[in-house]
Amino acid sequence: MKTKAFTLTEIIIVIAIIMILLGIVILAINPGRQVLDTQVTRANAELTAIRDALYTYYYETREWPDDVNRGLPNGIEEYLGPGIWPYAPFNDVSEYDWDNFTGSDGNQVLQISIRFCPLGESDECQFPNADWAEDFDYYSSYYYCIKGICRAHPGKPDDHPGYCVNCTGDS
Repeated sequence: MKTKAFTLTEIIIVIAIIMILLGIVILAINPGRQVLDTQVTRANAELTAIRDALYTYYYETREWPDDVNRGLPNGIEEYLGPGIWPYAPFNDVSEYDWDNFTGSDGNQVLQISIRFCPLGESDECQFPNADWAEDFDYYSSYYYCIKGICRAHPGKPDDHPGYCVNCTGDS
């Protein structure tokens, strides 16, 4: 007497097909997440490259470049690899901004920020669709702290909405 049942091979094939279809559905439902992850990865790599270029500049000149009102300081181009500087990878208006200012504690602050609004145009901001950018405004930024108590914008309080890539909570 023969019983009708599925073989182990048939069950494994069906499970594999279901898993592949589930993966396709998940990617189709949330393609923006993959794009954001790519942008964050590229931004972090570029922030690190800019940091390295600034350190090389500092070691050769024994001084940090002056603050720049949007963009990267003159003199570090030769230390940067190929890229479209000062534009950041998040969207059409995001750009890097070198900040060198005196912090709330009176000490020097050095950071590289990514700004999401064109200079002077608060109605043209394009913020990433991410939890960390939920409360962003014209003065907010995604920033990499090099020295001091860094913050989203030099002219705003330390707790102004922003996202620090490498802050540990005590920097």
